[in-house]
Amino acid sequence: MQIIQNIREKGSAIVIGVIALSLIGFIMMDSRTASSRSSSSSSIGKINGETIDSKTLVDKVKQLEDQRGGHVSGSELYQLRQSAWDQLVAEKVLSSEFDKLGLVFSPKELSSILFSEDAPQTLKQAFTDKTTGQYDINKAKEWWLQAKKAKGEQRDAIDAQIVEPLILQTLANKYSSLIAASAYYPTWMQEKENAETNSFANISYVSVPYNTISDSTVKVSDDELTDYMGKHKNIYKQDGGRIISYVSFSALPSNSDTVKTFELVSNLKSAFAADTNSKAFVARNMSAIAFDDSYTLKSKLTMSQKDSVAALSNGAVFGPYLDGKNIVLAKMLGSRQLPDSVKCRHILIATKNQQTGEPTLSDSLAKARIDSIASAIKGGADFNTMVLKYSDDQGSKDKKGEYDFSAAQLAGPNSLAKEFGETIFYGATGDKKVVKTEFGYHYIEVLNQKNFEPAYKIAYVAKEILPSDETINGASAQATKMYNEARDAKAVEAYVAKNGLRKIDIPILVKENDYQFGSLQDARQLIKWAFEAKQGDVSEPFNIEDQFVVAVLDKIQPEGLPDAKTARPMVEQTVRNLKKADEIIKKLGSSPTLEAAAAAYKVQVNTAGADSTITFSSQIINGVGQEPKVIGAAFNKANQTKASEPIAGTNGVYVIKVNSIGNKAAVAPELATTQVAEKTRTMVQTTYSFFESLKKIADIKDNRSKIF
Repeated sequence: MQIIQNIREKGSAIVIGVIALSLIGFIMMDSRTASSRSSSSSSIGKINGETIDSKTLVDKVKQLEDQRGGHVSGSELYQLRQSAWDQLVAEKVLSSEFDKLGLVFSPKELSSILFSEDAPQTLKQAFTDKTTGQYDINKAKEWWLQAKKAKGEQRDAIDAQIVEPLILQTLANKYSSLIAASAYYPTWMQEKENAETNSFANISYVSVPYNTISDSTVKVSDDELTDYMGKHKNIYKQDGGRIISYVSFSALPSNSDTVKTFELVSNLKSAFAADTNSKAFVARNMSAIAFDDSYTLKSKLTMSQKDSVAALSNGAVFGPYLDGKNIVLAKMLGSRQLPDSVKCRHILIATKNQQTGEPTLSDSLAKARIDSIASAIKGGADFNTMVLKYSDDQGSKDKKGEYDFSAAQLAGPNSLAKEFGETIFYGATGDKKVVKTEFGYHYIEVLNQKNFEPAYKIAYVAKEILPSDETINGASAQATKMYNEARDAKAVEAYVAKNGLRKIDIPILVKENDYQFGSLQDARQLIKWAFEAKQGDVSEPFNIEDQFVVAVLDKIQPEGLPDAKTARPMVEQTVRNLKKADEIIKKLGSSPTLEAAAAAYKVQVNTAGADSTITFSSQIINGVGQEPKVIGAAFNKANQTKASEPIAGTNGVYVIKVNSIGNKAAVAPELATTQVAEKTRTMVQTTYSFFESLKKIADIKDNRSKIF
């Protein structure tokens, strides 16, 4: 209920109104601001031969920043840079595909989208009629007539923020529709897959698990790991990166800092208790918790000491106590019983336009009108009729002026207007009152109040526990001392051991444009250093978040296959199992019978598939597990007359013999039709991943790390 809620940024409605009158000026302002942030520009990469400069990226970041509501910092900024780069890649990669296919976007299409419910959200937000909640197409058309006359920066900004994204999205929709339309499930494939699904095998088999041979008896050399990865490059190929470890020195508040903050707050207790203007006292002492004049239900109090606070008499102060990062004093200002929810109905006579903030009706006339409505209702007039005829709250006209509110809406960013909230929560069921708020005059009736419980008005004086200069300088000095005394990786290990420190090893490859590293959320500068340093180098201390970090560049990993040491945790067991398979197969021989294979390892001959579950499309074999090679062999005709050669599977070596191949009854025609439709839908959905394929074959040179 926006017109009742106490919007903290009251200018937002006016801004929307201004946009509706002149969106050109608004966009131009954004464009100039974005441009000013990057007066110089240099290349940060190429996409399909087209150079991308830093200003282009900065401008796009600014657009994303504005969409989030303003300035961002730290890891958020890095996230926006990545999003902006991803958008640029998408634009350039897709544009070249559109050109190849001759896909175009006409001015007629632009108009048909701008002036429809498919319009960009920016326009729909700017030109939504607050009375009806509908997109005001006529106002959008008026703006567009002016926008088309714009030149220079104005036009560039409009194109960049509205027109070009709309064109790109529309062409991408056309492109994906073309690909989706190409999805075809031919009859021969249907017949083949139906046959594979309906055919089922019954097999006898011998399984020799790899754990039959102890891991400790099968050594895997570095050369064997490297050779295996070379045969499977597509699986193990990696981007270039760095392996980094670090030692951190905490700059969090010390016990001494906590004690000093506690003493500071303690010294305010007497004055806080004696002061008669708690709001001014809280502001004057720059409390970390702002003054709130509303009541809070006891169940909503979050501090662990809430029972002690709730037990205070009026004017009494509790504390100091620790609450999160703050040392707090709590002063009781009042208590009452309060419902946790209220149902009410109201009629509003507005005194200003909710879009622009401009006056629409004089105060005296609005008051006279609401008094007349109150008198009419008192005389027996139907409330809903009055709502439909007179209320300016469009959001409640279709529900007889009724609303349900919770006590949580008495405070906070989306709180009710103070006068309105106090009327419905502090009054009683059945109350009928005329109330003035910043939106105009309301006639309010309280219909119902539920679940009463104690509520308290409490003032807080809170001071955040912050590290002192002594604490920060001490952490910095420790980090600097380590850097001065340990200038290579070996020296760092010795220093850590000697001084009882802990070195944090992160065995994850860090990429050139990363900004997070382990638990460090804002580590961009450290990562930039790592890509400029030499292997074994030790960094100067970096002040990251609440610590000082000294890093060691442990390894430079070039693009391609990892070395054996890096790859061993990923590949060793696979290669070991292959060596075990060779050993098992050598003992079984190339063409064993089932009985001979079972005898060689003293295992049983088992059967599977009697339940008709082994089909060519099966994922697992009951009692065996996920063994795709065995499933494939179960439909090899050669294995129907004799036992198969040993099969090196996922979990062991298998010898099988196909006892029979059967066929399930054909599915009903209706079900077959449904299956074909489902398969076609799956094929269509698969086509929507086309962009990742396009990106893989595109020529993308990413040099952002040289600047950002």
